[in-house]
Amino acid sequence: MLPTDLLGDWVLRRTVDDRLAGVSGTVTGTTTLTLVAPDEVRWDESGTMRLGDLVTPVSRTLSVRRVDERWTVHFADGRVFHPWAWGTVVEHPCAPDDYTGVLAGDTERWTVLWEAHGPAKDYQLDSVLERRSGTAD
Repeated sequence: MLPTDLLGDWVLRRTVDDRLAGVSGTVTGTTTLTLVAPDEVRWDESGTMRLGDLVTPVSRTLSVRRVDERWTVHFADGRVFHPWAWGTVVEHPCAPDDYTGVLAGDTERWTVLWEAHGPAKDYQLDSVLERRSGTAD
């Protein structure tokens, strides 16, 4: 699956399990993938995080860029996050912790699972994205 196969608006539901802090919670909101150039997709997320007693708005922007027929996910500041690989584990070393993730699914429902392990972090983020229909929720 390519990022261009997932263009459009998505309902985002994420569970958060922060084992180090001993709290769990959710993020609910939207994700939009937009073609901004033939070789670049903008990935915008926004929503509300509920983590323990904390309720706060959250957002992030990523970009997915193709170079030499390979797609790579980048942070908003341009740093490489991970290769775009569908259905297989990707890694993002970020000392002192290590992150592993998997993107999977189809053009109507896909998932993003991230695990972070190390001395500073121990959590799991499990995101489910379902295509937003043309009708009101």
